[in-house]
Amino acid sequence: MRIRFHVKKWMDREDFMKILEIADYLGREKGFSEFELNMLKIKKNKYGLEDVLSLLRDVGVNLSSTEIRYLEKNIGERREVILKWSGTETVMKPRFFLGDYLSDIKKYVRYDSNTRTFTIIPCYFFELKKKLLDLGFNVNDKTSLKERTALPIKPEFTAELRDYQEEALRAWMENDMRGIIALPTGSGKTIIALAALAMISERTLIVTYTKEQMFQWKDMLQKFTNIPSEFIGLYYGEEKNLASITVTTYQTSYRHVKKLAPFFSFIIIDECHHLPADKFKHIAINMFAYHRMGLSATPEREDGRHEELFPLMGGIVYYRPPSDLSNRGYLAPYIIRQIYVELDEEEKRKYRRLIEKYRSLSRGLRFHELLSNAKKGDFKAVEALRVHSNIRQLVSKARGKITAVKKVVESEISRGGKIIVFTQYVDQAEEIGKVLGAPVLTGETPTNIRNNILRGFKQGRSKILVVTTVGDEGIDIPDVNVGIIVAGTGSRRQFVQRLGRLLRPRPGKRAVLYEVIVKGTSEEAQARRRKRLTLHDFS
Repeated sequence: MRIRFHVKKWMDREDFMKILEIADYLGREKGFSEFELNMLKIKKNKYGLEDVLSLLRDVGVNLSSTEIRYLEKNIGERREVILKWSGTETVMKPRFFLGDYLSDIKKYVRYDSNTRTFTIIPCYFFELKKKLLDLGFNVNDKTSLKERTALPIKPEFTAELRDYQEEALRAWMENDMRGIIALPTGSGKTIIALAALAMISERTLIVTYTKEQMFQWKDMLQKFTNIPSEFIGLYYGEEKNLASITVTTYQTSYRHVKKLAPFFSFIIIDECHHLPADKFKHIAINMFAYHRMGLSATPEREDGRHEELFPLMGGIVYYRPPSDLSNRGYLAPYIIRQIYVELDEEEKRKYRRLIEKYRSLSRGLRFHELLSNAKKGDFKAVEALRVHSNIRQLVSKARGKITAVKKVVESEISRGGKIIVFTQYVDQAEEIGKVLGAPVLTGETPTNIRNNILRGFKQGRSKILVVTTVGDEGIDIPDVNVGIIVAGTGSRRQFVQRLGRLLRPRPGKRAVLYEVIVKGTSEEAQARRRKRLTLHDFS
C-alpha cells in the first residue's frame, strides 16, 4: 500500500528536512508539495507510529484510519513511552499510537491538544509508570524520580507506641504506606508519624498548618528520634533550609511546591482536613511523593470536600473517636453540658423581624439553593444571605451569654479549673475578656504578644483564656480542663477540635465542655445534632 500525502502550507527548510526522514519528495503540483511515505526511511531512522503521525500533524496532514492501521502493522513499532522533564513539569512521550490505551491513562495526565503534550499529574507519576508497565509498554524514565529516596542515615524511633498507635501504623503500612490517620487531639498522631518516618527511612516533607506547629514538629523529631539536627530543615519565610527531613507550612509549600516536589518520597500532611481547599489541594496534587500520611482529628468536612481529600492521600485507614480513647484512659474523661439562655426583649423583637424578613426573601428555598442563586446574581438571594448572617450574629452575641459565661467561670475557678472560652467573633471575644479580666487571642494578635499570652496561661499566671477560631487548633496546654463555647460555626469538626483542647490526660483530670445556647433559635437544633453525634462518637 502506497501512502501519498499533500502539504498545503509552505514549509520552511527545517520542516521539509524532517519530512524527508520519513517520506520521499515527489514535487509540487497545483501549489501543493507531494510526498510518499518511505517505510525503509521510517525504520532506518527508528521512528515509531506516533513519531510519524506527529510529524505529519505538524505540517497539517492527518491520515485516514485505514492508513494508520497499515502503518501499525508494518512499522514494527517499539511500544516505548518516554517520561521526561519539560521545565518544571514531567511529560509523557509515547513512541507509538496510543489509540484505545488513552482510556487507561487519562486519570494520570493532562493532554494539551494544541501542543499535543501529555503532562503528568505529579501525584500520579508512579501510578502512571506502573500502569504503563502493566500494559506491557517499555518505559524509558529519564526523570531520575524515585518511588523511594532513602535518608542518608537510618533513624531510630526512641519512644514506645500505645496499642492503638501500633494499630494505626500497621493499618497505614498495609495500605501501601498511604492514608489518613484520624485520631482525637492529644492522642499522639505526631508520634505515629515519627514512628513511620523512622520505619521507612525516606526523605520526608512535613507540612504543618501554622508556623508554631512547624517548630513543634522539629522539637518532636529531636525528642523522639536520634536524627541529627543537620538533617532537619525548616522551610518558611525567614528560613529556607532544604534538608533530608524538611518541615514547612501550607502557605510556603503552596508557593514553592514545584521546587520541593522532586526531593521527597514521603510526605506527612498535618491537620489534613485543610487540604481540600483549592489553594492547598495544589500541594497534594503537585508532590511526586507516593508514600503519604495525613493526620487529622476531623478529616470529614461540612462542605463535603473531604471526598476530594481521600484519593489524594489514600483514604482513611484508621479512626478512633474521643470517647473510645477516653474510656481506655488515654485521654481525659469528659462530659458535655448545655447551658440555655434567652434573648432579652429587645433582642427578641429584632430576632422576629429578621426571621420574617428572611422567610420573605428566601421564598422557601434551602440555604444551599440561596447560595447558588446568589452566585448567579439573584438580588433577593443575596439579601436573604445577608439577613441570615445578621440573625446568626444576633443569636451568637446574645447578651445573656456573657452573664452565663461569667457565672460558669466563677464556679469553675472556685474549683481550681483552668478555662478556655471559645467564640467566633473578635468583638465578642474582647468584650468577654474585659468582663472576665482575661487575656484574649484573635487572628489579629501579634506573634510576640500571642506567645507571651500563651506562656502566661501555661505557667498559670492566668487561669482563663478567651480565643476566637485561632484557638481551635495548635494550642497544647495539658492542664486545661474546662471549655466554654459561646459561639461557633455549628460544625462537627469545630466542635471536636474544641473538645480536643481539653482532653490531654493528666492524673485525676476530668474535663467538661459547656455549650451556651439560646433557646428557641437554630442553636438548639445544632446542639441536638451535636449531642447525637457525641452519642455516636462523631462517626
